[in-house]
Order: sequence, then structure tokens, then C-alpha cells
Amino acid sequence: MIYEVRTYDLKPGTVAQFEENFGKALPAREKYSKLAAFWHTDIGPLNQVIHVWGYESLEEREHVRAEASKADGWPPPSDGVILNMNSEIWTPAPFMRPMGGDQALGGIYEMRIYTYEPGSIPELIRKWSEALPYREEFSPLAAGMYTELGGLNRWMHVWPYKDLADRARVREEASKSPHWPSGAPGRVRQENKILIPASFSPMH
Repeated sequence: MIYEVRTYDLKPGTVAQFEENFGKALPAREKYSKLAAFWHTDIGPLNQVIHVWGYESLEEREHVRAEASKADGWPPPSDGVILNMNSEIWTPAPFMRPMGGDQALGGIYEMRIYTYEPGSIPELIRKWSEALPYREEFSPLAAGMYTELGGLNRWMHVWPYKDLADRARVREEASKSPHWPSGAPGRVRQENKILIPASFSPMH
């Protein structure tokens, strides 16, 4: 399984309309494969939408996208509001539960992306495998995966929360655990985004 994470930068003030257009067109696209998640940014880089698609392989992705491009009603009209499009392929960690389905996990999601020194990811996976059960005593992991194509040596972890107050509480409690954070070495950069799920997002 791989996940394609597509991030679009939109013109200010156009996110709501873009989401509406996307939601209306989604049934045509989901005849070929299912959407895993759709969010827009609330804190961090603003005017971004992020949609995630799961595939069994790069070959399946290529086939599905080619077929979907012929569908009536897809892609949705963008009305010229897309300023930039970015696509990355991510490989889920062995301990990650599949994205998608109907997962009512939280009102907000935090996406944290860390860049590591080359060669660090295998040790990171080992450390996280040991530490994650302790962290999930406080809140579940929605996604944990590393880049396969795009910017390499990157690790994404996504956490759902009820709201920002819940996030603050959970992070404070988790930080008291002797088992968390994982202690994975080699981290050189961190970034995060607070995301709001669209009404049609399978993860919400």
C-alpha cells in the first residue's frame, strides 16, 4: 500500500468553493478508487487543501488516474484558483492503520512532517514501534508514513483531536510519559499544520 498526498495552494478566499466543487465531483472519481482524507489548513500555511488517495502500487495509481481522467464530471472545476500543486508518495509504517473508510476521529488533525538525516528512517521505525503504544494511551495515530517519492527522508505523523484545547491537554499528558517522544535520532527539521476535515472526508 502507498498513499499519494496531494497539496494544493489556492488563492485566498477560495477554499470553501474549491471544497464544494470537489465534493460534488467526488462520486465520479470514487468509481475508480476511494478518497482516504481531505482537509484544509487552519493553522500553518494557509489556503491549502490536502487530499490523500491510497493505492496498492504505483502501477495501480497510474491506471486509476488514467481511467478517472476520462470520467464525466472529473476532475472538478478549479475556476483558476489553484496556484501550486504538489504530490508526494508515502509508504505507511508497519504499525499504521489504513487511512480512509469512515473514521470519526476528531474535529481537527495535526500533520507533523519531520526531515531526517539520510539513512535514519529504519531506526525511526524501530523506535516508533516501541514507543507508539504508550503514546496511543492518550490519542490515536491517524497516519505514520515516510516518503517514497518527492522530498526524501521525511516522516509524517497525523494526530486527531477534538479541538485545540484537547490537543494541548493530550500533548501535555503524553510528554510526561518516560516512553515518549520516541527518541529517534537524526531529526534536522520540523513543520506542522492544523487541518480541518471537509464534510465529505472519510477521516473526520
